[in-house]
Amino acid sequence: MKNLKILLQSVVLFFFCILKMNAQEVLTIEDAVKITLENNYEIKIASNNLNIDKANVTTGNAGMLPKVTATVVDNNGIQNLSQTRADGTVNSLNNAKNSNLNYGAGLDWTVFNGFKMFAKLDQLKELQKLGETQLKLTIITKISNLNAVYFELVNQQQQLAALDTTIEISNQRLTLAKNRFTIGKASKLEVLNAQVDLNTDKTNLLRQKELYANTKIILNQVMARDAKIDFKVVDVIEVDKSLLLPELTALAEKQNPELETQIINQRISELQLKQIKGERYPTLNLTSGYVFSENKSGLGFTTQSSGQGLNYGFRASLNLFDGFAQNRNEKIAKIEIDNAKLAIDQQNQKLNSQITAFYQTYLTNLELINLEYENEAIAKQNMGITVDKFRIGTITTLEFRTAQLNYVNAKVNYSKAQFQAKLTEILLKELAGNLTF
Repeated sequence: MKNLKILLQSVVLFFFCILKMNAQEVLTIEDAVKITLENNYEIKIASNNLNIDKANVTTGNAGMLPKVTATVVDNNGIQNLSQTRADGTVNSLNNAKNSNLNYGAGLDWTVFNGFKMFAKLDQLKELQKLGETQLKLTIITKISNLNAVYFELVNQQQQLAALDTTIEISNQRLTLAKNRFTIGKASKLEVLNAQVDLNTDKTNLLRQKELYANTKIILNQVMARDAKIDFKVVDVIEVDKSLLLPELTALAEKQNPELETQIINQRISELQLKQIKGERYPTLNLTSGYVFSENKSGLGFTTQSSGQGLNYGFRASLNLFDGFAQNRNEKIAKIEIDNAKLAIDQQNQKLNSQITAFYQTYLTNLELINLEYENEAIAKQNMGITVDKFRIGTITTLEFRTAQLNYVNAKVNYSKAQFQAKLTEILLKELAGNLTF
C-alpha cells in the first residue's frame, strides 16, 4: 500500500513537470522579431517622427496656397469734446461717446517668389524620405541587436547542455572512484579529487545559469516586454554560408540606410541653395478683401457713417541690396553641398572597409565551425575510451579530468564558433541593408 502511494505521488510529480515544461514559451527568432517590431519604443518613436514628416508634405506648408484672415476691430471711447468752427461758433460736449467698428475678410496670396515654394515642397518630400530612411535604420539596428542577443542566448543554452554533460561524467567518475575505493583498488585521495572536480563543475553550471537568466532579461528588454517572462529559445544556430563579398558591397551601395541618409542630405542641401537663390527674383503678392465699417461720433459734422465693399490689389518687391547677405548665404549653401558630398564619400569608404573586414572574419569563422566540429567528434570519442580505461583502472584521475575538460571545451568551442559566424553574418546583412525582418 505504501509503495502504491509513492508510485502515485511520483506519477503526479512527473505529469506536473511535463505540464510546467510545456507551459514554458519556446521563442523562435521570427516570433522575437515580430514582438520587437510591435513593442520596441525606439521603433515606435521613429514611426511617429515619420508620420510628422508625412503630415508636413503639403502645398500649404510650402507656401503655395493663399492665406485668408478674418478680422474684427472695435474701438470705443468717451471724451469731453470742444470744437471751434470757422465762423467762431464753439460747440462742446462732455462724455461724448465715439465708436469705430471694422470687420471683414482679407486674402493674401504669394503667386511668385522666385520658385522658392516649389523647392520648398521638394525639400519637404526629401525630408519625408529621410524619415523613412531613419525608420529603416532604427528597425535594422534593433533587429540586428535582437538577433545578436537571441543567438547569444542559444549559445549559452548549448553551453548549459555541455556543462550538464560534464556533470554527468563527473558523477560517473565519482561513483567509479567510490566503488574502486570500496574494493581497495583506489585511495581515498582519488574519491576526494573526483568530489572536488564535481563541485567545480556544479559551480560553473550555476554561474552559467545566472548568465543565461540575465541574458533572457536583456532579450525581453529589447523586445520591450516584461523582464520576468520566462522562455526557451530554439537550440539551433543556422549560419548562412552563401554570402559573397561583391554582392554584399553592391547591396550596401544601394540600400544601406546610413548611406541613403547622406545622399538624401545632399539633395536637401541642393534644394536649400535653390530656395536661397530664389531671393534674387521679385516676389509678387495678390491681396483682396471685403470690409464692413461703422463709425459713430458724439460731436462733429458727421455723427454716424457706415460702409462696406471689396478691395483688391497686388504687392511686388525686389531685393536690390542687402549688404551682400545674398552672396554670403549662397556661398554657405554651396559649402554645405560640398560637405554633404564629402560625407557620402566618407560613408562609402567606411562601409566598404567594414564589409571587407567583417567578411574576412566571416570566412574565418566558417572554417572554425568545421574545425571545431571535428574537434568535438574526436574529443567525444576520446572521452568514451577514457571512461572505459578509467573503469578498469589503466589511467590516472588527472588523465581522466584532462579528457573530460577537452570534451567539454570542444562542445563549448563548437557552439561559440557557430555563434561567432552567425554574429558576423548578422553584421554583414545589417551593413548591406539586407537583414530580414
